[in-house]
Amino acid sequence: MPPPGVCQSIMNARHKKDGYGTLTNPDRFFQQDYKIMKEYCLIRNLRFVDDMFPPDKKSIGEGILSPTDMAQVQWLRPAEIAPNPSFVLDGISRFDFGQGLVGNCWFLASIGALTFQPNILKQVVPLEQMFDMKYCGLFHFRFWRFGRWVDVIIDDKLPTINGKLIFVRSKDKNEFWPPLLEKAYAKLTTLHPDNIHPAFKSVFFC
Repeated sequence: MPPPGVCQSIMNARHKKDGYGTLTNPDRFFQQDYKIMKEYCLIRNLRFVDDMFPPDKKSIGEGILSPTDMAQVQWLRPAEIAPNPSFVLDGISRFDFGQGLVGNCWFLASIGALTFQPNILKQVVPLEQMFDMKYCGLFHFRFWRFGRWVDVIIDDKLPTINGKLIFVRSKDKNEFWPPLLEKAYAKLTTLHPDNIHPAFKSVFFC
């Protein structure tokens, strides 16, 4: 149950005073801390699997795929999909991505618009993420939600059929920022469905 109005106002004031919900100190979505969880995985040589948004049919949602297609879904990490996975290849542009097996042109239009706002883009998509020695299957993205920055972490298991991404895919099969961004947005709107769609207006843009 959400806090009463007065309590919520006090909490918001404290958060603002302490810098929570800012770009440098965003709210942690469901208290999942990217740095802490990444360090935990690296120390133990683990590949992260997100229990909050697990790689199963519940995370895809009902009515998206037919029962036949759903039965064929395999959740694969980028290295199982492409020979040389990268987060970003040769910068980011609106020509980087296209539709997968399921049509979601509104999402493509939204992230296409985002590529024309480089200052916002680098806030939403932390570009320092890579498939390097510190890779552990954990990525994060930031969304502007109800006047606050929220940091959303995900694992990089992506839904595929016959080795092909179901949803957004990159034109270069080795580039993975678009499907990972889409997964983070799906997590945000699935676990907090009150801000879904109207093409990202309260999620990406101030």
